[in-house]
Parts: sequence; C-alpha cells; structure tokens
Amino acid sequence: MSFLDISSMVWLAAQANLDAFGAMGLAFGFATSVMPRRTMILMCSAACGVCFSAHYLHLGSTTGMAMSAISVAQSLLAARFVTSHGRPTWLNTVFAASMVMVAGLTLMTWNGWPSAFAGTGALFATAARLQASSQAMRLLLVCATLCCAGHNSIVGSVCGLTCDVLAISGFALTMARSSRFWRLPKLRVSFAGS
Repeated sequence: MSFLDISSMVWLAAQANLDAFGAMGLAFGFATSVMPRRTMILMCSAACGVCFSAHYLHLGSTTGMAMSAISVAQSLLAARFVTSHGRPTWLNTVFAASMVMVAGLTLMTWNGWPSAFAGTGALFATAARLQASSQAMRLLLVCATLCCAGHNSIVGSVCGLTCDVLAISGFALTMARSSRFWRLPKLRVSFAGS
C-alpha cells in the first residue's frame, strides 16, 4: 500500500467528519480571543486557520478555505518575527505579497458577497498580525471577525458563526480587562521598514 493510497483512505474517512474541524476551529477561535499574549493569540489563530480551511472546503467555500490557509502562514511568521523591537524588512515584503495573494485569490474564487466578506476579513487580519501590541492586534481582529461573520452567515457555517460571536465576546472581555483599554492603540500597517 503506497503513501498515496493511505492518504486517500484518511481523506475519505475524514470527509464524513469535516464538521469536527469546524468544531475544533470554533474552540481555537475562541481561545484566540482570550489569550493574554500576542504569540499565543497567533499560535491559536494558526490552529484555527488549519481547522477552518478543512471546514470551508467541506462547505464549498473556496474563498474561505484560501483565506484560512493564508492566515496560517501569516500567523506563524508573525509569531516568530514580529516583536516589540520591530520586524525584519523582508517580512514586510512577505506580508505585502500575501495581501496581493488575498486579493488575487478572492477574485479567482469569487462567489459574490461571501468572497467579499472573506477577502475583506483577511485583509483586516493581515494588518492585525503585523501589530506588535496585543491590544492593536485584538482591535483589528474584531474588524476581521465581523467580516468573517458576514461570510459565515451566507455560506451557512454554524461553527464559523458561533466562533465569530464567541470571539467578539472574548476580544471585548479581554480588552475591557486590560488597563490600557481606554487608550487607543497605535496601529502599524506600514510596509516600509520595521
């Protein structure tokens, strides 16, 4: 039995349970919203992206699947290379290229409003991952989550919509707990320099 045969069998077995990926994505998505540090936010976000990629594939939302897959790479890179001391210049180029990929994949997989919401949410999330401040990241992730809620309500993702409601609640609770909540965070979206 070859690796390809084994992979095909695993994929066929998993297809019947792809909603389990939505449930796991929901759990990771909520965990993302209540994590105390940006690295933990990003690692949970990466796990959430993996789960929702499979979930959206099952639902037939190719734009949602593509945006979730891009989010995994962005989250892992940002967790490793974006710090309070800045970020390497090459990372700005990578994130700029990923924004072009978001736009291109949104157009390539265009399916009306679901694609518009998923693509816009991915752009907000991209800007969020470039933030060194947890508060600034959370603020932009709330915007991204609102867009994702639009996508999830149209494609019929109960897990995704539940995740969005829980994530917005978690972000609001976490930001309210922070003593710096009442000051607006400094947002850094520039791709020039670190």
